[in-house]
Amino acid sequence: MAGHSHSANIQHRKAAVDAKKGAVFSKHAKLIGSAARIGGGDPAMNARLALAIEKARADNMPKERIDRAIKRGTGELEGQTFEEIRYEAYGPGGVAMLVDCLTDNRNRTASEMRKLLERFGGRLADAGSVAWMFEARARVEIAAEGVDEDRLTEAVMELGAEDLRREGDQFVIVGGAATLSTLHKGIVAAGFKAQKAEIAMIPQNLVTLDRANAEKILRLLDAFDEHDDVQTSHSNLEIPDDIIRELSAG
Repeated sequence: MAGHSHSANIQHRKAAVDAKKGAVFSKHAKLIGSAARIGGGDPAMNARLALAIEKARADNMPKERIDRAIKRGTGELEGQTFEEIRYEAYGPGGVAMLVDCLTDNRNRTASEMRKLLERFGGRLADAGSVAWMFEARARVEIAAEGVDEDRLTEAVMELGAEDLRREGDQFVIVGGAATLSTLHKGIVAAGFKAQKAEIAMIPQNLVTLDRANAEKILRLLDAFDEHDDVQTSHSNLEIPDDIIRELSAG
C-alpha cells in the first residue's frame, strides 16, 4: 500500500503488542491487589498472593508494578478497591459457564457480561443454577519435557495428590481445593517448575458442541480473555477433535 512504510508497520505491531501486554498486567495487578487486601502483603504468609505474583512473573510483569499492586491492596498506596464476583451463565449450545471477575463497578461489569453473552448466543443464569455442575479442585501443571516421570510420581504420592496425568506436553497434578498451596510448594521444593497452579472448576458432565456453536463459544471465550474485569472462565465445553481441526484450518 502506497505510503505505508515498514517502520510504521513495525510501530503499529509494537503498539498492539504493548496494548495487549498492558491489559495482561492490569489483570495481574487486580488479582495481586485483591489477594493482598484479603490475606496481607507477605507472600510467605499468603499463598494466594504468592500464586498471583508467580503468575505475573511468568508473564514478565515488572517487579515495580507487582510491588505497587501489593501496596495498593494493603492500603499503603491509594488505589481502587476491587470486588470479586462470579457470574453463572449458559453459553451457546447450552454450555454451562462460570466467569470470575474483579471489578470496581459491579453494575457496569454485570451489564457488560450480559451483553457479551447475548452477542454470542448465551445468557446470564440465576445464582446457583450452574455452580452445582462444577467441583473446585487444586490443579498444578508442569511442562513434561525433561521430567523424570517416576520421580515426579513419587513426589506427588508423598504430597497426597489425588491424580497425576499426562495431558499433551504437560503433566497435571490434581487434588482437593484446600491442598493447592501444599501441592504447589511441595512440587517446587522437589525441584520441579510449576507452569500454573490454580483452583480449577471441574465440570461433572460435558456438553458436546456442533461446529456452529463451537465457533461461537470459542469467540465468546476470546472476548472474556480480552475483557479487563475477567480473571478466569470455566465451562463444561467439549469440542470434537475433527471440529477443532476444521476451525483451526480456518
